[in-house]
Amino acid sequence: MVAGRNARIARWLALGVVAVELALTLVLFASYDSAEGGFAFVQQAAWVSAFDIQYLVGVDGLSAPLVLLNGLLGVAAVLVSWHVGERTREYFMWLLVLQTSVMGVFLALDLILFFVFWELELIPMFFLIAMWGTGRREYSAMKFLIFTFLGSAFMLAAILTVYFSLPGPERTFDMRALASMDLANLIVPTSVVFTGFLIAFAVKLPIFPLHTWLPDAHTDAPTAVSVMLAGVLLKMGGYGLLRINAGIFPDELVSFAPLLATLAVINVIYGAFVVMRQTDLKRLIAYSSVSHMGFVVLGLASVAGANGAVNGIGLNGAAMQLFTHGVITGLLFVVVGLVYERAHTRHIPDMGGLAKQMPLIAAGFLIAGLASLGLPTTGGFVAEILIFLGTFPVYGVATGLAAFGVVLAAGYILWVVQRTMFGPRIERWDGLGDAKAVDIGAMAVLIVPIFVVGLYPKLLTDMFDAGLAPIVRGLGG
Repeated sequence: MVAGRNARIARWLALGVVAVELALTLVLFASYDSAEGGFAFVQQAAWVSAFDIQYLVGVDGLSAPLVLLNGLLGVAAVLVSWHVGERTREYFMWLLVLQTSVMGVFLALDLILFFVFWELELIPMFFLIAMWGTGRREYSAMKFLIFTFLGSAFMLAAILTVYFSLPGPERTFDMRALASMDLANLIVPTSVVFTGFLIAFAVKLPIFPLHTWLPDAHTDAPTAVSVMLAGVLLKMGGYGLLRINAGIFPDELVSFAPLLATLAVINVIYGAFVVMRQTDLKRLIAYSSVSHMGFVVLGLASVAGANGAVNGIGLNGAAMQLFTHGVITGLLFVVVGLVYERAHTRHIPDMGGLAKQMPLIAAGFLIAGLASLGLPTTGGFVAEILIFLGTFPVYGVATGLAAFGVVLAAGYILWVVQRTMFGPRIERWDGLGDAKAVDIGAMAVLIVPIFVVGLYPKLLTDMFDAGLAPIVRGLGG
């Protein structure tokens, strides 16, 4: 009885924390002045004075929407975890630590602080998968840890190389200062440093062939962890590419653009074809994330610019894809978790006619699926069309091939929705319950932004424009 009371307290306490956090992120988002641009709400304090390492946080037009995304997914993750009954207090504690670490990544403006939050995220993810996951949970947790840790080693080496290659008086970890410096004369070639950051972020995004940890982690993770993993943890990789690779090393980004365009096409097409071979709902969505993250990389490749011109449309689309894919895929994993909680299977061939038993869950699945394939009026359409418009003048063939990935996405999304939710009634699923109040809340908190952004994209595009403006200027736009 005492354990049950403590579990209820833990649930409500966690919900209270994430609800307050969401309210604060909404206030921060609404308060940011896109017309003025620059960094706002900056907090700064000395941390390790000998090396000028600071506690330095703040937001701009690039990070404010991602901070809001983290707030939205935090609420969804707690609500979809409402029925977790094993070691409940520890579970919600690690879930809140995970959200805190991701928030720190989006807020940090000091490279060392950025790295600390980046690494902090590994701890709660490992325990959440290893202790509350299913299947080969220990294997998947360790695989995630090894891949991400090795990628982080490249990042740390790149950070220290930048710092010690600068003249003594100019040494700093401040991202704002580094973005305004000419780093062409570093002792170590900037292309090497750029590659170090690129590898770290490529693992997290993930970019082929560094993606193999993702399907295993998703398949064996609890539902809330899959929501956070797909919704914001992958977005840390895209954010790092925009904030550091594009923001601090724009010339190198232009040089690497052809490679990025090639990798983007591989991600999109390879991921889409592998999706069509999956019979597990979670693995299917995991590989669809690999495919859709290719669009982020394609948007980055647009910086090469047609005839030297850089307009920032592709970059805005890449940033928009981070937000929209976060809420869309988060919703997909919420729905899959609700189905598994009732049917105790994710095996697609065993399903069918579930919409008759769970119409609300089926509606959530259909909305997420249509948004994922880029249906107009949803956020997924806005992000993809911006990426294509920005990239086509530069890489027409690559853009065309990536657009074919959208066709493939329509095929596999409609296929899986039809196979699982519609079709003839199957007697074994008679009596399955539909979504409860907490489940509806978890879906609603992600459905609303899908349509708000789809119907009024200016809400985000103007803010991303403000955040990306210094990067576009650095690229000569």
